[in-house]
Amino acid sequence: MDNEELMVTIRCLAYNHEPYIRQCLEGFVMQKTNFRFEAIVHDDASTDGTAAIIKEYAEKYPNIIKPIFQTENQYSKRDGSIRRIMDEHTHGKYIALCEGDDFWIDPLKLQKQVDFLETHLDYSMCFHKANVIIDSKNKITLNTRIYGHLEEREYMGSEILKKWSIPTASVLARSNIFRPYDNRFIYGDIVFFLSCAEKGKIYCLKDTMSVYRRNGGGVTARKLHYTRYINHYDAILEHFGEKYNKIIEYLKINAYVKSFIGGRNSKSYAFEILNEVFNKKLILPFCILLVKRTWQGLTKRIRNL
Repeated sequence: MDNEELMVTIRCLAYNHEPYIRQCLEGFVMQKTNFRFEAIVHDDASTDGTAAIIKEYAEKYPNIIKPIFQTENQYSKRDGSIRRIMDEHTHGKYIALCEGDDFWIDPLKLQKQVDFLETHLDYSMCFHKANVIIDSKNKITLNTRIYGHLEEREYMGSEILKKWSIPTASVLARSNIFRPYDNRFIYGDIVFFLSCAEKGKIYCLKDTMSVYRRNGGGVTARKLHYTRYINHYDAILEHFGEKYNKIIEYLKINAYVKSFIGGRNSKSYAFEILNEVFNKKLILPFCILLVKRTWQGLTKRIRNL
């Protein structure tokens, strides 16, 4: 079997995912395929029991689970260390993604996606629908609305960037796609998706085959300083060209609005944002979007009463 072509390398990043990692790994080992695949599971110096669970699965499924255990946290270096490490260990024809707190629910997920890309050579990536678990304050809620808008069709890079359409754990892509690295990037997955859109087409399959867990520890849940978001979008524009100009402009205004509403409970922070918006002559679109977001927030609260 080791002489067979390695078709898929699953790239899994884990850090302090003890409550979730077992469910994630079960999603890997349950896959039923007619090809060889492996899962590179990178534990980034977790301080809980994550590494022990990964080791347990690596011993039980040595042909699938290939662990990497760090003694020093690599993510905090922000120098591309994790990316280089994972690239060195990726040898499959295709790359699948699944972080340690997400999981797969269909044993034929990889088979279906490989079958699609093997027969559609002009596509560089495919993904699928996903359920969402909102895990906060000891309350777990299954939410099907966040990715409920996804349709079985081709997707363009522009709509992926604007709407954040792709659940990361749903992705299968050709491994020869070049992805730029820039330490200004906040979300490496969207950079990967845009890179795939540069090299081919992207398709969404109809099946719901993974679960995205939304909790308080993820990057998307953290309130970063607005300059981090602006720098992120500037980096995307530099690497992927002017065709995303209008979308980036909208996303920047949205970042100002979200940061202003979040506010960090600081008047000085709010005035800093207003001053930035005024100096960049964005005050009108900022105010329009602020009113829109405020109204959406109010109507949502009313619906939940």
